[in-house]
Amino acid sequence: MSRPVLARIDLAALHHNLRVARRHAGGSRLLAVVKANAYGHGIARIAETLAAAGVDAFGVAGIEEALAIRDAGVRQPIVLLEGCFSPAEHAELVPHRLEPVIHALYQVEAFLDHPPEAPVPVWLKLDTGMHRLGLDPEAFARARELLAGHPAVSALRVLSHLCCADEPERPETERQLARFEACTQGLGMERSLANSAALVRYPAARYEWVRPGILLYGGSPLAGVSASALELRPVMTLETRIIAIRDLAPGEAVGYGAHWRATRPSRIGVAAIGYGDGYPRHAPEATPVLVDGERVPLVGRVSMDMITLDLTHHPRARLGDRVVLWGEGLPVEEVAQQAGTLNYELLCGVASRVHVRYESDSDTRLEQDELPQAG
Repeated sequence: MSRPVLARIDLAALHHNLRVARRHAGGSRLLAVVKANAYGHGIARIAETLAAAGVDAFGVAGIEEALAIRDAGVRQPIVLLEGCFSPAEHAELVPHRLEPVIHALYQVEAFLDHPPEAPVPVWLKLDTGMHRLGLDPEAFARARELLAGHPAVSALRVLSHLCCADEPERPETERQLARFEACTQGLGMERSLANSAALVRYPAARYEWVRPGILLYGGSPLAGVSASALELRPVMTLETRIIAIRDLAPGEAVGYGAHWRATRPSRIGVAAIGYGDGYPRHAPEATPVLVDGERVPLVGRVSMDMITLDLTHHPRARLGDRVVLWGEGLPVEEVAQQAGTLNYELLCGVASRVHVRYESDSDTRLEQDELPQAG
C-alpha cells in the first residue's frame, strides 16, 4: 500500500470555473495560463481538458511547458509569456505553433537576426508600471516599428501585466489601465491586459484577450474575497490519512523542538503529510485541518513527512480517517492566510511524490457548445 497523500483534481470544478471565466470575459478570447505545472494541477491533463472545452490559447513560462502540452495532443496556440531564452528556440516556434512574447529590445534584435522559418504571431510586452518585464513606451514604439509588417511576423499583438489588480482599493491599476490605453489606442493591435483579478473586477481591462490563471483552479484572485463569493469551486483537494493517535498528559510536548506542550490531557493525531509534500513548514499552530469533515487545529511544528493535530475535541476521530489540508470544505486561501503566504504558492508547491487522481471525467466530457462561448 502506498503512502496515502493524494491530490484529487476535480475536472468538473475546472469546467465550472471556466464557465465563470467565460461569463466575465464576454466577447474576449481566453488565454488560459497553465504555467508552473498548471499551478500544481498537472499541465498535460489540465491543458487537454481545457482544450476540449474550447479555450482559445494557452500561456506558459517556457518552451518545456509548451512541449508538454503539445505531447498531450493539444493543438491550440501557446504563448511563451517570458519569450524565448535563446535564439535557438526560434526554430521551435513554427513546428510547435508557439507565439513568443518580446519584452526587451535585445529580444527584437535576436528575433530579426534569427527569424523563424515561417511567420508567427508575436506579442510585445508593454511595461505600464509593474517594472519587471516589458518595454517602456519609447522602446515599445521602436519594437513595433521594427516588427510591424516584417515577413517573419504574421500578427503583432500587445500585452501588459497588472501589479495590484488583486487589491481593488489601490490606485495603481487605474494608472496602468490609462497608460496601456494611451500607448495602444488606435494601433489596430489585439490587446491583452486582464489577469484573473482584473477579469473579475475591472471590465475596462477586458480587451480582445483575457488571461485567467488562479481563477480557473478555483482560487480567489482578490485579497479579502473568498473563492465561494466569486462562485468558484476548488479543483484541487489535498488529503491524507491519520496514521497514529497519541494521548498526552499535561506538560508533555509533541514534535521537533518540543515547541507545543499540552496544557490539559490531550489526544493528538499524526497525519502523513509534511513540507516534503508541499504543506507549508511555516504553518502556525491553530492552522485549520479537516479530519473526517470536522475542523481541528494543527499543533507542533510541521516536519518533512508528518503533522500533528489536536483531536481532543474530536472524540470520533479514528486511525485511517481522511484528512483534508485544503480544497473541498477548506479553502486554500484560508490556509494560505494562516501560513502567511498565497494560495498560488500552496497550489504550485505540491511535491512530485504526492499521488494525483483526476476525477469526475464522466461529468466533464462536455460538448463545446454546452459551454457559454466567448464570441
